[in-house]
Amino acid sequence: MLFALWFLAMPVARLLFQGLWGESVPGLTLADTEPWWRDAHLQWRVGWTLVQALATCAACLVLGLPMAWVLARLDFAGRLWWQRALLLPFVVPTLVAALGVLSLWGPGGWLGEPLAQAGVSLQGSPWLLLLGNLFFNLGLVVRAGSDGLAQVSAQQLALARTLGATPWRAFWRVEWPVVAPWLASALCLVFLYCFTGFGLALVLGGQRWATVEVEIYTLIAYELALGPAAALAVAMLVLTGGVAWAYAWVERRLAQPARITPVARRSLRGVGVWALWGLALVSWGLLCASPLLALLAQGLRAAVWGQGAAVWGDPDTGLALRNTLQFTGMALLLATALGLLHALAGHALRPWPRWGLAWRASAYAPLVVSPVALAFGLLLMYPQWLASLPLLVAAYALLAYPFVAKALTAALDALPEHYAQAAATLGARPLRVFWRVTLPMVALALRRGMAFAAATMLGEFAVSLLLSRPEWLTLSTLIYQRLGRPGAGNLDAALVLSASLMVLALLVFVLIEGRLGSGASPSASQARRRAAASSPPTHAA
Repeated sequence: MLFALWFLAMPVARLLFQGLWGESVPGLTLADTEPWWRDAHLQWRVGWTLVQALATCAACLVLGLPMAWVLARLDFAGRLWWQRALLLPFVVPTLVAALGVLSLWGPGGWLGEPLAQAGVSLQGSPWLLLLGNLFFNLGLVVRAGSDGLAQVSAQQLALARTLGATPWRAFWRVEWPVVAPWLASALCLVFLYCFTGFGLALVLGGQRWATVEVEIYTLIAYELALGPAAALAVAMLVLTGGVAWAYAWVERRLAQPARITPVARRSLRGVGVWALWGLALVSWGLLCASPLLALLAQGLRAAVWGQGAAVWGDPDTGLALRNTLQFTGMALLLATALGLLHALAGHALRPWPRWGLAWRASAYAPLVVSPVALAFGLLLMYPQWLASLPLLVAAYALLAYPFVAKALTAALDALPEHYAQAAATLGARPLRVFWRVTLPMVALALRRGMAFAAATMLGEFAVSLLLSRPEWLTLSTLIYQRLGRPGAGNLDAALVLSASLMVLALLVFVLIEGRLGSGASPSASQARRRAAASSPPTHAA
């Protein structure tokens, strides 16, 4: 709580006070402009940001639910690998994801160039940003829907079919009420990521389709218009705070224990089942896998046949790589400690549901606050620490510890209480109970949360863009610098660096997270623990 107060609440409050009440700061010229709700341009930005977030949620629900049903109900070769691959876009840094989408759908992309030759150009349209949102968030909804369908009682479903219900009616009356909260949980996260996204909107949105987050960055970094920026930040905080509270409430419902026998998966039989399986696989491949493959291919082309290979001889590249690994390593230790403390405190507050719900929701505060506003608030609040590395590391950890906190919170909720009680009865003190009983049982969730936190920090972009010094150059800021320079050589260098950063993020994620468990059908209690530990997009983000 003290860490969040010091590095989140106070800087944001200082920024809002500076913008709304006009306290003078040396070196800043406050823009005397009208509030955003009277400015047609800012009204358009807010409206478009809301529309693209809601449109992404609707598209993820329509496309993700059939994929989730295929994963949860069908047994086929490669199912576990596909289930794991769903999380790959979420691990990839946002700036890299944007370049992956451009490599597939943009000018000169695998599909963008043929479409342009056919008279359908996506350049300058909102579809690029929506495709980027789908690439980044579709896997969250699919994984949540699959975990939710695993909680459907086989007895209830069989009883409905015995009483004459058709498969569709059995789905809507038996399966849908169970899976709906899981989907609502994931859609809350999708909305938050789309509404507060920065990297995707900056690269794919352009001037016309930029979101509020990009507008806040423009107002602060280029115009020093703190008044409109602060008003936009307030509107963002109110809306995203409400969504985060709703997500915490839904997650609390999902943490309730349930004794069920999961529906057994069946083999691929029948034309309709094969068609649904093929459609789900093609949709996922086109929207999620192809951008990654296109980026790898474009990076390889730029390195072999272009001018991209020369970037690895640039001293800036070595400096950026060292800084990226160093900052991530230091921040990961701090984020792990903060996430562990937050999860244990939340678990201790379970006897007081209202306080526990508020504490759970507070873990999302770093995610619902604009990263750009947060970084500028830190500069205003602590100008004496401007050249301090601990400030940058603290900002990294602040944005990453919610992944660890929520993964551990869900895992702790799923633990049977009598294990710790039995250890205490046998004479173990609380610290020994935690070390010998609790920690081994939540180790998978801890590693998964740390893996997502590390992958997030490797590609952190918004905070690095404002707090970074020339000697603190990271791979993400170096990619952005290359994209901002003219010439084919700089584009090739950006592609090579993006492909390298993607491989690095995936490698770090796999090294920390480790292998998945076996594919055996779990019992009810094992299913709950596995869902809590292996589904961080719906429990850890």
